[in-house]
Amino acid sequence: MTTTAHPPLVVVMGVSGSGKTTVGAALAQRLRVPFADADDFHPPENVTKMAAGVPLTDEDREPWLRTIAGWLDTHTAGGGVVSCSALRRSYRDVLREHATHAFFLHLHGDRDVIAARVAGRPGHFMPAALVDSQFATLEPLEPDETGAVLDVSAPVDDLVEQSLHTLAPKDGTLR
Repeated sequence: MTTTAHPPLVVVMGVSGSGKTTVGAALAQRLRVPFADADDFHPPENVTKMAAGVPLTDEDREPWLRTIAGWLDTHTAGGGVVSCSALRRSYRDVLREHATHAFFLHLHGDRDVIAARVAGRPGHFMPAALVDSQFATLEPLEPDETGAVLDVSAPVDDLVEQSLHTLAPKDGTLR
């Protein structure tokens, strides 16, 4: 695989439980670029709200998104992968303010599959009770957004391979 002067800058997005962290970390390893989990950027107040089953508001998300956008900005030249729900177009727009060439990989799946995954994660602050609010908030990628949708029912290795294929244009270089 040949790389370009600009290694990819990827946002692995989707609802909680879609596999963003697992796929994102594996993709970053394959691309040999840094990885960040957006959950680690949440302020304590956000974590407390979510752990109590209270969905975040846009006002809650704004500083968190700006922090993630800053991380993307610092990795523009060298590439990077961040897992971030990025559920709404407006949230993705905030990220794109500092990372105009970011590529969004939307991990999409069946609501029941996602709910079962979230319910099976011990110790995570996001309760299964918030899965429906995540799906209600989700706005799929629009045609003018650079990205791709991948089905979470595929094994992680397959999702990473699909991601690499999606990131590679016909000439074999990465975006």
